[in-house]
Amino acid sequence: MSARLAVASVRHRRASFAGTFLTAALAVALLAAGGLLLWSVLTAGPGADRFARADATVAGARDVAVTTTKDKGDKVKTKTKTERLTGAEPLPDTVVRAVAGVPGVESVVEDHAFPVALAAEGAPVAAPGAATVAHGWSSAALTPYRLVDGTAPGRGEVVLQRDLGVRPGTVVRLTSRTGTQELRVVGVVDGDVPGQAGVFVPDSQVPALSGLTGPTALAIRAEPAAVDAVAEAVDGAATVHTGADKVAADLPGAVPDYVGAVSVLGFTLGITGFAAIFVLTGTVSLSVRQRLRELALLRTIGATPRQLHRILRAEAAVVALLAAVPGLPAGVALAHVLAARFRALGAVPAQLTVDVNVPVLVAAVAAGVLVTTSATWVAARRAARIPPTLALQESAVAGRAGTAPRVVVAAVLVAGAVAVLTLVPLGGPFGMGMSFVASALLLCATVAVGPLLVGALTAAASRAVAVTGPLGLLAGSLARAGNQRVVGVVVPLTLMFALNATMLLSGDVQAQVTADQQVARSALSDVRVAATDGPGVPLDRAQDLARDPRVSGAAATIGTRVVVTRDGKPEDYPSEGLWATGEDALDLGVVHGDLGDLGSRTVAVSVPLARANGWAVGDRPTLWLADGTPVRPTIVATYTRWRGFGDLVLPAGLAAAHDPRGLVGSLYLRGDDVAAVVADVPGLAATAAADPRAGAADLRNQQAAWELMVVISLGFTAIAVVNTFAVSTAARRRELGDLRLSGATGRQVHGLLDREAVVAVAIALVLGCAVAGAVVGTFSIAQDGRWRLFADPLRYLGMVGAVGLLGIVAGAVPARIVVGRRSLPLIAG
Repeated sequence: MSARLAVASVRHRRASFAGTFLTAALAVALLAAGGLLLWSVLTAGPGADRFARADATVAGARDVAVTTTKDKGDKVKTKTKTERLTGAEPLPDTVVRAVAGVPGVESVVEDHAFPVALAAEGAPVAAPGAATVAHGWSSAALTPYRLVDGTAPGRGEVVLQRDLGVRPGTVVRLTSRTGTQELRVVGVVDGDVPGQAGVFVPDSQVPALSGLTGPTALAIRAEPAAVDAVAEAVDGAATVHTGADKVAADLPGAVPDYVGAVSVLGFTLGITGFAAIFVLTGTVSLSVRQRLRELALLRTIGATPRQLHRILRAEAAVVALLAAVPGLPAGVALAHVLAARFRALGAVPAQLTVDVNVPVLVAAVAAGVLVTTSATWVAARRAARIPPTLALQESAVAGRAGTAPRVVVAAVLVAGAVAVLTLVPLGGPFGMGMSFVASALLLCATVAVGPLLVGALTAAASRAVAVTGPLGLLAGSLARAGNQRVVGVVVPLTLMFALNATMLLSGDVQAQVTADQQVARSALSDVRVAATDGPGVPLDRAQDLARDPRVSGAAATIGTRVVVTRDGKPEDYPSEGLWATGEDALDLGVVHGDLGDLGSRTVAVSVPLARANGWAVGDRPTLWLADGTPVRPTIVATYTRWRGFGDLVLPAGLAAAHDPRGLVGSLYLRGDDVAAVVADVPGLAATAAADPRAGAADLRNQQAAWELMVVISLGFTAIAVVNTFAVSTAARRRELGDLRLSGATGRQVHGLLDREAVVAVAIALVLGCAVAGAVVGTFSIAQDGRWRLFADPLRYLGMVGAVGLLGIVAGAVPARIVVGRRSLPLIAG
């Protein structure tokens, strides 16, 4: 019965439900898009298997596994956590001989995989979104690659994949960690291995070009029984992979890494989900409050509170289900658009595609229905419980309900936000995510005590707007009387500013701190030398440049990754290999110890990482290098200028030997006319050492990803703000008609509504700035000890102005429509 009534009510009151329908459709679209992206990355595979023709592969560890055991008295709990490596340790000869000696193994092909940089005619050669990885020619036998033009490579020759676009006969410069060599292209191979651009060199030149002491993997052809025997033969010194798991033996940097993408897209779903639920709840609550008169009349004719709840929830469910019809296709389209943009930014692997999963879409619809019906139940609870006469009174004048519970809920939420901001290390890798959590808690607290806060701020804003004349005085009075209506408009505006400002401004602060530290680090040097045709130069070449008589001091840095165990969980940290000579050319802000003591068995650690792990100078923590080699170096220094650089500093030789790329990304030189040292060197360029943009490509990509999330959230909340103003203004048709009948002109009514919009916008900006300021200021202190509300004042003022202008326009447009003569039929002529 209630379902039929709900359908009939929605059919005959389409205009009244239009706002809820639009908001629910947008919410379902956002939830569906975020859910599909996260599902796609969680279920994504590594792509085509380069070892497709092999029966099995044998390789060393591709991750660091740490097992912890806790004795809880009645039982012992064991946990194993892993962290993916970025390199691969070569297999020892004993493993190769053991595999080859197993009966039933028909063939063993050694695969030496190592990343390289290619350049032709002074320009980089690379395939978009693909890693350029070299191999010995013999390893092509068991891969999808096939020679389609030219011949196999001999000494001084190379075969390239077609996607690189280089024709046979071209001379290319191949750079690896062992040096740079010119090779002639003699053949082209074709093959479908997404994310990889294949380069094949003669087997005889693999050791010299790669620096590897053995193969990174073995591809074998063998009978099924022999594969099991291979696993026994290697006896834990390596891992045997079969079936779809064979691809795990590939070089980690050549296989798509979806771990980082999970956090990015999970955060995207969190932001969009919170914004969707927050705004949808506010819109539904506003819609129900505007029906107090109708609900009171239903109570008067005998409807029970339970019946009202049932009807309202059924109406909400019908609207939400109808909203899913346009919402789901829009969500699928949005997921594809966002995936393409994230791929372009490098935030997700280039191989990621959107998998349209029906259960995810059903879950998005279910979430939309659940939120809509739950918000309806909460909003209707008081209306269905209070006496009809009081409900009629509150339909004209805002009521005061439950002050004490609101304050208690808000206090709990604020306490949670304070705990997050004070106890969680915001300066760490999860700082941005925790800032969002704190902002969400403060926004929920603002909603809980919304009527109280808005009431107090409305009084102040009313006095300010009253100086504009009688219309301002009347607007202030109406705003104070319609407190609940003002709250309904203020909430989405506050969300719009606070949530997006927190993300954008926190990213700006992080970028500013990183740039400041980069400038301070390189202040002692005169120029920074970097490769123009690839990711870097070999260490020995950088050292040769530093020995020029015009150079008084030099520092070469090699980017790498190091795994550190914290609380039983291995975590991957950006690090640098450092080689220095002569006068100091880099200033890392050392606070304890001395970087001059950096030797083959030593390490320097950033202050935040040392503090988090309780390390001090002289300690010997266990670390895993990029290829998984465990080391226990002695800490010789701790430093403060780590942003945009790395949390650990190793000897450059150690980093180069164990990182698959192992190239010097930056060479800082100090001396007179040091720019002339590389003036005529091909492939190198010298720039100002203190350039804050140097080495900040990853940060710029991260910031671009944050900005994309802001655009998503901003677009949704902007539409929600316009929708909320339209719903609020449309509900006042009777009131506005009475004003026109009493002699007010259309221009006067417009001016009245515009001033009311100004009051609401001002209150929303005050609350939004307060929430954003509390979070961003605390986040800034966690970065470098300085309190900042923003890093760029023009950007901040631009956000304030944009949100304010949107709010005023969103209030003015519905007013012009509703006050039109056709919208107020009581007015004739």
